[in-house]
Amino acid sequence: MSLPPAVSPVPLRPSSPRHGGAGLRRLHRLRIGARLLARALTRRLRRLGRAATPPADQPVDSRIRLRRRAATFGALLLAAGALQAWPSSALSSAAALGALAAAGGLALHLHLRQREQQRQAQAQRVHAAEREAELAARHLRELRLSEQRFHAAFSHAAIGMALVDADGRVLQANAALGQLLGVRVDALQGHDFRRFVHAEDVGILERQWQSVQARLGEDEAVELRGVRPSGDEVVISMHSGHFGGEDEAEQPERPCLILQAQDITARRRAEARLHHIAYHDSLTSLANRIRFGHCLEQAIARCHGDSRFHFAVMYLDFDRFKLINDTLGHAAGDRFLTLVAQRIRDQVRPVDVVGRLGGDEFAILVDGMADEAEALEMAERLQQSFARPFDVDGNELRTSASIGITFSAVGYHSPGDVLRDADIAMYRAKNGGRARTAVFDASLRAQLAEQVNLERELRKALEQQQLSLAFQPIYQLRTGELASFEALVRWTHPELGPVPPSTFVPIAEDSAQMGALTDWVLRSACARLRHFQVLPGVVRKPSVHVNVSGTDMCREGFVAQVATALLTNGLDACQLTLEITESTLMQRLDAALEVMARLRELGVGLSVDDFGTGYSSLSYLSTLPITSLKIDRSFVQRLQDGGRDAEVVKAVITLGHALGKTVIAEGIETPVQLARLRALGCEQGQGYLLARPLTPEMAATVALCDHGWGEDGTPAEGERLLDSVVA
Repeated sequence: MSLPPAVSPVPLRPSSPRHGGAGLRRLHRLRIGARLLARALTRRLRRLGRAATPPADQPVDSRIRLRRRAATFGALLLAAGALQAWPSSALSSAAALGALAAAGGLALHLHLRQREQQRQAQAQRVHAAEREAELAARHLRELRLSEQRFHAAFSHAAIGMALVDADGRVLQANAALGQLLGVRVDALQGHDFRRFVHAEDVGILERQWQSVQARLGEDEAVELRGVRPSGDEVVISMHSGHFGGEDEAEQPERPCLILQAQDITARRRAEARLHHIAYHDSLTSLANRIRFGHCLEQAIARCHGDSRFHFAVMYLDFDRFKLINDTLGHAAGDRFLTLVAQRIRDQVRPVDVVGRLGGDEFAILVDGMADEAEALEMAERLQQSFARPFDVDGNELRTSASIGITFSAVGYHSPGDVLRDADIAMYRAKNGGRARTAVFDASLRAQLAEQVNLERELRKALEQQQLSLAFQPIYQLRTGELASFEALVRWTHPELGPVPPSTFVPIAEDSAQMGALTDWVLRSACARLRHFQVLPGVVRKPSVHVNVSGTDMCREGFVAQVATALLTNGLDACQLTLEITESTLMQRLDAALEVMARLRELGVGLSVDDFGTGYSSLSYLSTLPITSLKIDRSFVQRLQDGGRDAEVVKAVITLGHALGKTVIAEGIETPVQLARLRALGCEQGQGYLLARPLTPEMAATVALCDHGWGEDGTPAEGERLLDSVVA
């Protein structure tokens, strides 16, 4: 390598003589040192020159270091060139020595600076390596901790967990899964998980796995049934997800799945119980009204979609069920209903739906019948089944049912319409007598519409004073004296004309208008009775009988209502007798007893109407606070022929006398009936033979003409003339 051109030396002046030999020796030593330094610099320059030009394929940091060396090489080159170029004589000059020292100092400074930079770079590399090692160690610790946590969570999880490969073989499972499936953990590993799933649910599991594998990272959850070695089934909520490393290098060739299985058998059983409670009757386990309505709605929809499909609905109501509750208690009534439900199940097909709609009302959906005769035959089988006695707690009970039937051919669109028409048909059967079956037709719906219209008109009649009272006299059969009047309500409609009580009284009870009707009758009857009693010339003050319903006898405030009617008109309580039919009384006996006792404390008389047609027991009759019995007209009318009916009437009269009750016969229409009743000792009586129902004005006349029987034992001439006018 060639050195740079020599630098022109600066001429030096000769040393001064005053320096002497000592100065020459110092200069000589400096010259020798300068030459040695020049040689060292030359060798350094040669080494630096070889590395001054970096190859192109060197890394960037190496090339930067070489460039720094090249800069140092240039500085040293200048210093070495200056030393080599100057002659020896010039080195004796002090200025030359100063220049040499400056060049050497510069070179040394650059060299030391380079060494410092190299040391700092090395320290930075060491620090970076240490930091990278620390991060790697930390990552390794966190990875190991994560693995430990996963293993602990997997092994000790409360729910069953397993790792399976793509073919469904169990790679790993925890103890909870083995406990859920009833097997040991080692019995799971290596086996196909499908063998522990119900055969019908294997397809559900496979579709879940396919969905998870097709969409990596997305989880799926399904419900299926697991099968234990004992054969028991367990309901499992199965959650499947993709399992694998985060890096592609860690991904297995065929991805694994992680399964999470939770036992939800108890939950499903609880839900099934709640569903059963919500849609079934708690007493009989039959379908309740809600579920029956759903099934009926499905049948209607199917009927509209398939013209060949037909159905029928039966509505059943049991006769005298209230009597069972009242005599044997509600517990016995519940057991009776369970027996009834079982007999219904025995007579229907498996596809039919049986429901209990409430109380003693049942319904049957005859689904997919061939023709209407099939439903009628089923109704006949049911009637025959109900005719057999029921054994309830050792008591043999006999009952019957009224059945109403409607068919899909009517053309229904809602379950409510079907049940309404079946109910209408059932009431038609009940009105026709016990143990009957009736089929709905359009005329029944017209009758219902008429009933609704009458209900509305009756409300108007009460508001507009369209009602009136008729009074039928009740006589002492022995003397013919007037004992009392029976007040009978009458309704003359402005357009329909006279409406019989047998039509509008039941409507009043069904439409909650009975209270208002009874209140009007009580006030009007008491007012008329007061008018009869204050007539000039009245010899004996008559009393009045007023018919009330079972609803009245159970209504709060009824006693106060009666007392108000008496006080308002200035009547004694003993001058009023309230009549209630035997059947109605027995149906509501428990609720009516307290009201009856309070009425008797007030002094009001109580009479059992239509006696002999109900089912009252002698024990009840002996304790009831009643004052009189009314023999039903059906027994009196058959006295004409004699026979057993005469013995029944005699027994009733004897029973009434034994209990201290007054016996009244109603419906006396012939002299023979009157003579027989008098011979049997009946105290009082009423009927067309004695007097028809009279207007208030005519009744006042009868009260004035109370002269007893004539010589032939019949009403006096004035009363007969009055009766002929009324007739």
